[in-house]
Amino acid sequence: MSDTAFADLVLPPDGRQSETARAIQRGALRYLAARGLVGVPEFSLASGRRADIAALDLRGEVWVVEIKSSVTDFRTDRKWAEYRAHCDRLFFAVGPDFPLEILPEDTGILVADAFGAGLVREAPLHALAGATRKALTLRFARAAAGRLMGLMDPEALRGVVL
Repeated sequence: MSDTAFADLVLPPDGRQSETARAIQRGALRYLAARGLVGVPEFSLASGRRADIAALDLRGEVWVVEIKSSVTDFRTDRKWAEYRAHCDRLFFAVGPDFPLEILPEDTGILVADAFGAGLVREAPLHALAGATRKALTLRFARAAAGRLMGLMDPEALRGVVL
């Protein structure tokens, strides 16, 4: 099968995000890909929380990218602190006009728009325990594979727990 056979498989917007958040997400995913990471947007964590983007590099390092589309979004949503238990590095991805000085100093910062992102601050490494990494990697693989299967054949996933 040629590479173009899947060219029409595109996830539609899920309706939960603003246009600004979608643009930041797209730019952040492009940045991650350029650095050799693959990302899964709206990734469900074992805690029941949903990370805006979870990403893996070739070594298995896990990044979580929390998208903040406005100052109000940042100030009213404090669940991001729980994400640190599910990643090696925690980043915020924000738009070009976001006041960076309000973001926590112990997180990385990406400034993004719909076309890409730039690294403003690298996130410190907080290495996951081996068992947590394995469980998270399996969850990541099943989520990514399930989404691809769902695009190819939505009927195939009836009753499958991802």
